[in-house]
Amino acid sequence: MKKIYKIAQAELQMLFYSPVAWLILVVFAFQAAMAFMGPAMNYVINQQFGLRESGLTYTLLAGNYGVLSTMQGYLYFYIPLLTMGLLSREIGSGSIKLLYSSPVSNWQIILGKYLSMMIYGLALMSVLLVIAVFGACTIKDFDFPAVLTGILGLYLLLCAYTAVGLFMSSLTSYQVVVAVLTLLMLGVLNYVRNWWQGIEFVRDITYWLSISGRADTFIGGLICSEDVLYFIIVSALFLSWTVIRLQANRQKSSWMTTWSKYVGVLFLVSFLGFLSSRPILMRYYDATATKMNTLTPNSQEIISKLEGGLTITTYANALDMENSWLGRPESVKYNEQVFRQYLRFKPEIKMKYIYYYDTVYSPRLDQMYPSLNTRERLIKISEMLDLDSNLYITPEKIRAQIDLRPEGNKFVRLLERENGEKTFLRVFNDMYREPGETEITAALKRLVMKLPKVGFLTGHGERDINQVGDRGYNFAWFKSARYALINQGFDIAEVNLDREISADIDILVVAEVRHEMDDTQKENLEKYIARGGNLFILSEPKREEYMGPLLAKFGVQMVPGELVQVAENYLPNLVLSYATKDAQEMIYHFKPQRGRMIITTPGVAGLEYQEDKGYKVIPLFMTDSLTWNELETTDFVDDTVRVNSEIGEVQKCYVTALALTREVGDKEQKIMIFGDADCISNVELSTNRVNVSNRNFSIIMGGFYWLSDKEVPIDVRRPALTDDFINLGKESLSVWKIILVWVLPGLLVVMSLLLWIRRRGR
Repeated sequence: MKKIYKIAQAELQMLFYSPVAWLILVVFAFQAAMAFMGPAMNYVINQQFGLRESGLTYTLLAGNYGVLSTMQGYLYFYIPLLTMGLLSREIGSGSIKLLYSSPVSNWQIILGKYLSMMIYGLALMSVLLVIAVFGACTIKDFDFPAVLTGILGLYLLLCAYTAVGLFMSSLTSYQVVVAVLTLLMLGVLNYVRNWWQGIEFVRDITYWLSISGRADTFIGGLICSEDVLYFIIVSALFLSWTVIRLQANRQKSSWMTTWSKYVGVLFLVSFLGFLSSRPILMRYYDATATKMNTLTPNSQEIISKLEGGLTITTYANALDMENSWLGRPESVKYNEQVFRQYLRFKPEIKMKYIYYYDTVYSPRLDQMYPSLNTRERLIKISEMLDLDSNLYITPEKIRAQIDLRPEGNKFVRLLERENGEKTFLRVFNDMYREPGETEITAALKRLVMKLPKVGFLTGHGERDINQVGDRGYNFAWFKSARYALINQGFDIAEVNLDREISADIDILVVAEVRHEMDDTQKENLEKYIARGGNLFILSEPKREEYMGPLLAKFGVQMVPGELVQVAENYLPNLVLSYATKDAQEMIYHFKPQRGRMIITTPGVAGLEYQEDKGYKVIPLFMTDSLTWNELETTDFVDDTVRVNSEIGEVQKCYVTALALTREVGDKEQKIMIFGDADCISNVELSTNRVNVSNRNFSIIMGGFYWLSDKEVPIDVRRPALTDDFINLGKESLSVWKIILVWVLPGLLVVMSLLLWIRRRGR
């Protein structure tokens, strides 16, 4: 060990007498300070205007544009400059022969030089530590452990880069060539994860060998044993190759012997890497304050109930052009990452892949190949994407295994337990595409327990869940929609009142009854209400004749007329409703993200209520005080609306949605009533309006969450981030900016000059 320390000491002296090492340290300090102070100054300015944003630790240090992520990119260029002379300088000057003749082993030479770079790396990391300490002193509730984890990740990355550079330095005496070769090898390590992903066993090795994203896990605040071992094993790989290189030069070994050693070490490293990537052997530590890299407690509870094996079978249709990139062999490792957090708690999950082709709705394919049949289209696509068409089984064979036609033959995953319980997990037609924790846990929860069933009343002109037009309620079943009830854990059924409502219906949706019910139907509805069934009732203005008797059972009546608000850009009957304080406390989906929680209710009736029917009544949404009940105007396009108090129009705040509860036996009955049925219709959920930030989807998520007794949608909330304030004013931060951006690098420049003068004096 003494010889290693001596070599490291000599290398460090040479390194710190080098202008390159000092220049990199100075520039590194300057760039890190600028990456932190620039955004920090913007946040301080925003604070002066009363704007505060939580998660400052992540945003300023660990986010995509934070200090640690920014400096990670610079390491890629700095390390080749630092390592290019470690051995090439010795080879070029001939001093390597002195080392060969001295009583030191090849390993001592390599480890001594490597240790010197590890110590220099600590100097670079100390710069980041200074910024982290400054952040801890100035940012409220700073998440220091998460930042330290990120710095650890950067240091391990630097050590791996150094090992690569050290090996490249042993190959030639030309330092510029060494730098180029190091960059090339680092590029290979970044892109190797994309190589040979279509080959089943090889994909695990090439994916593991990739260095891309390894430090990102640390920067995000998560320590994973696989990533830690990766940096150690890869560093050992290149250090071993460097020793083999020196031995070959020292002993004049044949190229066959040398290359066999290279390959042998590579195979050993690949085997160790393969073992370290097995989910059952992986360990994790989430350093973030809110455990943002870990499944929420609700998800962990569901996982704990999944006794026995679980298989996730991915069915990929080659003709599903929207999702075809997900359904190729090259995407297997990507698909596994979707379930990485679940594999942490249930590592025995098995992943299977079935590749097939079958008819699918695809206007794009019809346009490209109008005259080709299904098999011919597969061959064309396979030729275009360089795929083996024989990999995909025929429609007849896939239908013999499972009928995916109800899923439209789209990309889908089947979750199946050993006991035979199974359910589908879909991808969605939105910007995220893949299911998130809410959707995955909801699917898993379906495997371990009975989830609520929602019945939609039909037969009296109600809103139709099968109608694709403006008035329809496709949110119930539309399979490619993330917020569809079936994707959030609910079962769906249509309910006809000609017979008694089934006992398995937990929530009944009554959306704008437009025809009279007969006595039998009324009796069956009464029985459902009497047994304590939950209801979601949505009415419309001028539906008093048919909706009035039902609402009267709960002490609710609609205000005559249609509510209107005068707006500059929209029709008066587009009314904005705001969540009440009670609604926000009762249902977390109704809490505002910024400002007030707004929903749009196009054509809404005000609701009045009495509490003499045995129900506790809670107003959920209300209009502002400039709203009135319009009784005269019916043409809101050409006519001008104005308040006419003489005919009963009253300008005030109106309730547009209510929640009612009562005890029925040992059960709490829950009822939600809206004065507008259009607020969750197909057209309203898909409409975006300028300067109107409505959250009508929250009606679905929040309403059914409350009505299902908080069973589903799954609550995946985490503790709120509280690091939302920088305890410095603009002037004070400006002073600190000068200190960190200019004074600190300046001190490093002075230190380098003093060392240079001292060396010149000697």
